Order: sequence, then C-alpha cells, then structure tokens
Amino acid sequence: MRKTAASRGLHELYREDPDKADRLLFGRVTHPDRRGFLKGAGLGAMAALLGAAIPFHRNMPAHFIPVALADQPTIQGKDGLVVLNDRPLNAETPAHLLDDPITPSERHFIRNNGIPPVNVDASTWTLTVDGLVETPLTLGIDDLKRRFAVVTAALTLECAGNGRAFFDPPADGAQWTYGAVACSKWTGVRLADVLKAAGVKEGVVYTAHEGADTHPAGAASGLPISRGVPLAKAMEPHTLLAFAQNGQAIHPMNGAPLRLVVPGWPGSCSQKWLTRIWLRDRVHDGAKMTGTAYRVPARPLAPGAPLDESDFVIIGAMPVKSLITHPATGHSSAARVVETRGHAWAGERTVKSVGLSTDFGATWIDAALDEPVNAHAWQNWRASIAFPGPGYYEIWARATDSEGIGQPHAIAWNPKGYLNNALHRVAVTVT
Repeated sequence: MRKTAASRGLHELYREDPDKADRLLFGRVTHPDRRGFLKGAGLGAMAALLGAAIPFHRNMPAHFIPVALADQPTIQGKDGLVVLNDRPLNAETPAHLLDDPITPSERHFIRNNGIPPVNVDASTWTLTVDGLVETPLTLGIDDLKRRFAVVTAALTLECAGNGRAFFDPPADGAQWTYGAVACSKWTGVRLADVLKAAGVKEGVVYTAHEGADTHPAGAASGLPISRGVPLAKAMEPHTLLAFAQNGQAIHPMNGAPLRLVVPGWPGSCSQKWLTRIWLRDRVHDGAKMTGTAYRVPARPLAPGAPLDESDFVIIGAMPVKSLITHPATGHSSAARVVETRGHAWAGERTVKSVGLSTDFGATWIDAALDEPVNAHAWQNWRASIAFPGPGYYEIWARATDSEGIGQPHAIAWNPKGYLNNALHRVAVTVT
C-alpha cells in the first residue's frame, strides 16, 4: 500500500494545487503565458533530478511532469524519501539511508500537519512572544542572532507515530514504518533566553506555539496544529529556536526560516514556520492538544476497548529505541561476517547498551556504543556479526536506557498508533 501511495505522489500534488506543486517540487513559478518559466534554480533542480540537461526546456508547459519522474515522488532538496501523504505532505526516510552519524538535511523526514507558507523570507520573518510575560517581544531572525547566544547541537527529532504501520489492528494516521526520525545539527538560540528576556510572569505553566502553515481544508478551519510544552521543558537549555540546519538554511519542508526544536519529546512539539509563542497559566488547548491527539491511555488498553478521553495523558519524553541502518533489510551475501551499525536514543535519558541477536532472541551480543555528542543526540553503535553458515537470518536490535528500561518485543497497542518502540529487525541471507 505504501508503494502505491508513493507512486501517486506527484500526480496528487498537481491535481490538488498545480502551481504549488511546481514551486514545491521544482522551485519554479508559473508565468501568465504558461511557458518559459523554468529557469535558474528551477531548471537546475529538474535537470538534477533527471540527471541531464534539458535542451528544449523553454517548450515545457506549466505543470509539466517529465515522464522519467512521473512514477517517482520527488521533493526538491530531499534524497530518497518515501511519500506517505501529499496533503499534507509527509515523507519518511528508509532506514538504510539514515546511516550517517548526523542526518543530512536532504534525508531528514518531513512531517506536516498543514500546508506550508509560500513566503519564507528570513529577512522579513518575525516571531511574537506574548501572553503572560512582562514585556511582549517582536523579534526578527537577525534580532535573535544579535540579542542572544547562538548555539549548535545535534538533536534527535522523532514523530510520535513512527512505527504506526505495524499496529494490529491498524491505527489511523500516516503509516510510518521506521523513518520518521533524524538527528541533524540545529543552530539557533535557547528558548529559555528569549523567555527570560520577555519576563515570565507568576503562574505560567505552559507554552503555546503557532506557525504560518494553513489548514488543509482552508484557513477558515483554524490552525492545523498549535501545541505547547510545560514551562520546565521550554526552559531546558537544549530547547531551541532554530534558524539553521547542518550549517545551512533549514529546508522549507523542515520549517524554514524559523522553528522550534524540542528534543526528546514528540516532533509535534517542535512547531515549524514559527510565528508566535505565548505563555499560559493552564495546559494549552490548541489544535491537536485535546482529545486523544498526541495522548496515550494512562493504563494498558485492549484493542477495541471503550475509550475514555479523560483517561488519556499527553505524551512527554519519548521511549528508548534503536535503528539498524546497515545492512539494509534484504541483504544477501556470501560473506559470513557482516558489519552492522545503527543508532539508539531514549527521549530525555541516555542509552546504556545495545544488544544484537541473530538467533531470534535466544542469545545476545553487545554492540560498541558511542556516547552522545551532546545531550539529546542519538548514539551511534556498531558490531561485527559472524553467521555460522548459509541461510536466512534476522538481526534484531534492542536498546536499554540509563534507567534500565529496554525495548519490548511487542507493540503496546493504543488507538492512535503512538510510541511503537518494539525491536527493529532486518533480514539477511548468507548464500
């Protein structure tokens, strides 16, 4: 099913909003005469995707999809992502493409709740900080750089629904497998520094975030998402107002020119295209903060059991998890020794160990595990695995966090398909 959705991606984008699809995919703007519009960066982007120059590009009509791309979901500035939905756009990265210790921007997953803004000019962008503050602020990105300490950190972001595709019975929502996670280097200023400059009033308990994206059903339907975090998390020194990703401008689909990065918590807390933060004396009740959105049952719930929304709790720190990035599942080779590597992370904790099994969990070996490069960065691990002979094998990875909590074998079911941190497995054939 995922393959079918991906192969329809370009056509659905163009059917919904052809002008926007031109801009999103190829960086091109439709001219009134419908011709001669593909030039400069747009022409370069399409030529790069095709792997060759386009001699007769001036004859291309608006909204034209080259046949070489017609069955491929392509997003300018992204490499190898699999499109799950296109309105809003959601795309994940296959596990083997997440092999880098630091995730390149072109391989960072995309999780949108709304339709991204068209104007993302960093020179004119402003952020409002208000609500229960002593001095409301309106800050441009240059103001942030000038007034506050600029910091860079490798920070793990993961969608709460990562792994939803494996729920049984199925849960509604984007059917993420393993690739809604990344660890890029983010540059920005500490949210705590900005809030201190505004002056946090007595009684503040929660932030509220707003972005410039619009609801897929239209602006009249309200904000597509407006979440917040407890004040203590907002004041944590690795919660950033970020304006750069891996030393460059943030990719437009990852929130350019300004976004929150709230590491260790669901990616939904890290508002993209950020325009406003306001402080409240109660838990924020914005879009996707109420009901069962980004909440899980307070106690185990059997599939199909009656739901009581008052018995759900907001997701905070993400659970311990690991990912095998090499070899890719389906690997086949005559080699008896296979170099295996990947990443592990644990919300607000660190990872203590990563165990690997090739005999369906009967025995385990310890992988070599790196310390995180900074708090909230994933930890890289590696091991050489020797197989006893030809045949079909599975490599299982199991991480254990600093509190001794390990990954489970089975999924803890919940109706929204959140927090699947079951073991990652890849298939290997020794010939």
